[in-house]
Amino acid sequence: MAAFLEVRGLQKHFGGVTAVADALFDLREGELLSIIGPNGAGKTTLFNLISGLDAPDAGSVHFLGQDITRAAPERLARLGMARTFQHGRVFGNLSVLDNVLVGAHTRLRAVKPAVPVVGPLLEFALAAVRPAAVKAEEAALRDDAMRILSLFGERLLPRLDHPAFSLSYANRRRVEIARALALHPKLLLLDEPTAGMNPTETAEMQEVVHDLKRSGLTILLIEHKLEMVMRLSDRIIVMDDGRRIAEGLPQAVRNDPAVIEAYLGHRETGGAQQEAVP
Repeated sequence: MAAFLEVRGLQKHFGGVTAVADALFDLREGELLSIIGPNGAGKTTLFNLISGLDAPDAGSVHFLGQDITRAAPERLARLGMARTFQHGRVFGNLSVLDNVLVGAHTRLRAVKPAVPVVGPLLEFALAAVRPAAVKAEEAALRDDAMRILSLFGERLLPRLDHPAFSLSYANRRRVEIARALALHPKLLLLDEPTAGMNPTETAEMQEVVHDLKRSGLTILLIEHKLEMVMRLSDRIIVMDDGRRIAEGLPQAVRNDPAVIEAYLGHRETGGAQQEAVP
């Protein structure tokens, strides 16, 4: 039986720099797999290769049994893959609610007229009247968007009509995740969802991701806050210089000497090395 997501030998080079070298892993349905490593390890580039933003120089990606290597992001969205970005991306002049509704674009069914539109006047008339099926779909999508926004407590609901540019950095991150969830994804790629958040905001986001995992959503996570990674992950992959240096259960990865040296670091105390592990 094929894995939910299969990554085989992915490579990406930028000039003489190898960003990703022979990435190889499987992701099972319902699993939360974290990818960690120091800055420049190749984590976001790996996400870009999986999600269609970059084309690999070698290797393949299969999702739900289909070869999606070099597939366009819009095709991946239709298949049920959604992602967020290391540096949050929202539509600044759209409201919070409209930002989330944008994420539901692949689910629209009633917006196309049953017969071809002929002439600008007829097109305008259809747009102005909006058939009952369109109105019903819009109402259903709005209700779903409200449900998704409620996952973030009172952080976003009181700001439904606020333009996204007016939000705090943390709330823009929340809007981006809410927009990804509006796709009703089968696979969610989260790239540093707590970046720039204080401890309280990080704890709230950890609970959101935990609830998504508990709901059965399959998640691929990049995150630098190791306490969160250790608590949420089913498995962890550690990258350094574009290569996988460790993979396994959280506790095993936490105590791996190669990980301590390359990522977690160590300090000298009384002549003995002590791991800087949370």
